[in-house]
Amino acid sequence: MACLRMQSCFFFILTLCFWASNCVEFNDIFEPSWATDHVMYEGELLKLKLDNVSGAGFASKATYLFGKTGAQIKLVPGDSAGTVTAFYMSSEGTLHDEFDFEFLGNASGEPYIVQTNIYSNGTGNREQRIYLWFDPTADFHTYSFLWNHNQVVFFVDSVPIRVFPNNERLGVPYPKKQPMKVSSSIWNADNWATQGGRLKINWSHSPFISTYKSFDIDANESGVNAESGGVNENGSKWWDMPSYSKLSPLQRRMLRWVHRNYIIYDYCNDSTRFPTSPPECAGLRF
Repeated sequence: MACLRMQSCFFFILTLCFWASNCVEFNDIFEPSWATDHVMYEGELLKLKLDNVSGAGFASKATYLFGKTGAQIKLVPGDSAGTVTAFYMSSEGTLHDEFDFEFLGNASGEPYIVQTNIYSNGTGNREQRIYLWFDPTADFHTYSFLWNHNQVVFFVDSVPIRVFPNNERLGVPYPKKQPMKVSSSIWNADNWATQGGRLKINWSHSPFISTYKSFDIDANESGVNAESGGVNENGSKWWDMPSYSKLSPLQRRMLRWVHRNYIIYDYCNDSTRFPTSPPECAGLRF
C-alpha cells in the first residue's frame, strides 16, 4: 500500500464544511495535537479514539480573539463511564484563559453530564454541570462559544446554557487579551469523571469514539487585521454589535429553562468550596 496507515492517507484528503465559509480541508485549519494514530478520518467525519493505549486530540493551527467557534459532535455511545470528551478554547501559559465543554462519560442508560468551566488570567474553579435534554450519542449536536468584550456564552445547538459577563468592574478578570486555539480531545478521566471516580472505564467496551463534523470558526484570527482592532474580512466586528452584548429576552428565557430543569451543580451555590461567594455570582440571575 502507498500509505501504511489508512488514516494517514485520509489526513490529506478529508474535507469538512465550515458553517461560515466554504468547505475546506481539515488540515488547513486543524492538526492532531497528540496520538495521531488515534485520529481517524472517514469521509466528512473526524473521529477521536480512546483505548487502553491512548486517547487523542486536535487543535487549530491559528489562535482567535473574539468571535464564534463551534463544532457538531456525536458523543461516545453506550457505557462511556470514566471517559471525557472535551471541546474547548485555550491560550498558553500559567495565567491562561480557557473555555471548556467537558462531556463526562456515564453508565449505559444514564443521562450525559456536561461540565463547563471558564478560566480568566489563570483562575478557574468555575464549574457548572447540567444534564442534556437529549441523547447526544444518537445524533450530532452543535456546541459553540460566542465571545466578545461583553460576555462569553456557551451554546448547545441554539440554546444558551451558560453566560459569563464581563465583570471587571467587580475586580473579576475577563478573558479579552489572550488569543486562544480551538481544541478537542478524548481521554481517560476515571479518577473523577463518573460518580466522582467510583465508576471506572470498562476497557472491554473500547475503543471509545467521539465523532465530529461541520466545524464553525467565524472569529478574529490573531495577527490578522490587528491594526484595525480585530475586524473580520467584511470590515465589521459583528460580535461586538449591541445585539450581541447581552442575551436577548428569548435567550434569557431559554437559559432560565436550562437552569431550572437541568443544572445539577453550580459553583456559585457551593458554600463548602466558597464560603464567600465569588464576586461574579452576586448579580448573576436570569
